[in-house]
Amino acid sequence: MKNTKLTYLTIIVFHALLALVVFVLPFISKIYALLIIIIGFTIVYKRKNKNNEVLFVSAYLVGAEVLLRMTGGNLNNEFVKFSVIFFMICGMIYSNFSKNGLIYLVFLLLLVPAIFVTISEAGIDIDIKKVLVFNLSGPLCIAICAIYMYNRRITFDTLGKVLIAMGFPIISITIYLFLYTPSIKDVVTGTQSNFETSGGFGPNQVSTILGLGMFIFFTQLILFSKSKLELLVNSILFIFISYRGIVTFSRGGIMTAAAMIVCLLLLLYYFSNAKGKKKLSLVFILTGILSIGVWTYSSSQTKGLIEKRYANKDALGREKKDRLGGREEIMDIEIKLFTDNPIFGVGAGLSKSKRVEELGAEVASHNEITRLLAEHGIFGGIAFLILLIVPFFLYLHNKQHLYFFSFFTFWLLTINHAAMRTAAPAFIYALCLLSIQVKIPEETEN
Repeated sequence: MKNTKLTYLTIIVFHALLALVVFVLPFISKIYALLIIIIGFTIVYKRKNKNNEVLFVSAYLVGAEVLLRMTGGNLNNEFVKFSVIFFMICGMIYSNFSKNGLIYLVFLLLLVPAIFVTISEAGIDIDIKKVLVFNLSGPLCIAICAIYMYNRRITFDTLGKVLIAMGFPIISITIYLFLYTPSIKDVVTGTQSNFETSGGFGPNQVSTILGLGMFIFFTQLILFSKSKLELLVNSILFIFISYRGIVTFSRGGIMTAAAMIVCLLLLLYYFSNAKGKKKLSLVFILTGILSIGVWTYSSSQTKGLIEKRYANKDALGREKKDRLGGREEIMDIEIKLFTDNPIFGVGAGLSKSKRVEELGAEVASHNEITRLLAEHGIFGGIAFLILLIVPFFLYLHNKQHLYFFSFFTFWLLTINHAAMRTAAPAFIYALCLLSIQVKIPEETEN
């Protein structure tokens, strides 16, 4: 037990120091990215994925993606997505996969017609390869992850370890943000998403990964803290990650985290006995106290501007007309593109250039659902229905998956405000498909 505690705390300290090193010497970020791939592949190759090592490596990559992006460690924008795809394929080679998971191959095939539309319709000023890679890397990642994880059996404790593997790099992100912007009061002047408090990177993506970190360390706090020391450490991590997530002024990731936590607590409460429900009632109260404390401190550090942000007001307290930061207009245009091109859509990746006529500028979509409809037409709609429905068929026979609704909520809400710019929604969605066993029955001797 002592060794376990030491290892957990040592890894946390290592990732805190990693943030400091990358902040002082940014080129280390590229070395860090390459080391993840090299060490990860070495582990998978030596162990032949006997214990689903590809899940741990992929989870770590997902947690590290935003850190790599904000520090220039990514070899390209899709580096982590394609790395996760590579490890998932390695996992399939070593550990096979369920044939029923090939329903996600159908999902991919439904996206093919729009590729031909792009090839035939794209102008000479459009880099077809770049457009297709940018817009289809997310769907490809979600399909490959889903095929590997479809009905794959692991224990609940193992899933918890996969999550904490994802959580360690998020600690580095949080420390890096503190180093980048030690004083929040000096840089917050309005209620718009703040790049200064987000490490100079996109607040939407930073908020998304920090929201995921909030959920991960909340689960560590209430389910996996085996000592008072771990309880204290996980509480501190939850508080600091929540605070830095809130002050990005990007609401999507934080509201998603809150929804995930509520889903988990309600599911735990539903399946608990009378004694368990009594303990969970205490957890509800403590969670409420922690949340109020973090929010109050965030409000004081932002001079009350964070409250105006979540109330959809500007710095002067005036109600904003647009509740989603300009996303409604983009969504309306994408729906119009779908109604004008209902069968094949306007072509994969071409909705961005089509919006120039309406908005006067190329603006990337933030909503994966309306993007699928606009660019892939009815085929995109059917593809999305596959993503929406299939997990629930598995859940009917997998009620021990206590994270199911939390994971599904993360995916659904994230693709509505941040599309699939990062690998996180694809990987977390696929985790919904795992067959989770809280207790493994003893094997019967032959």
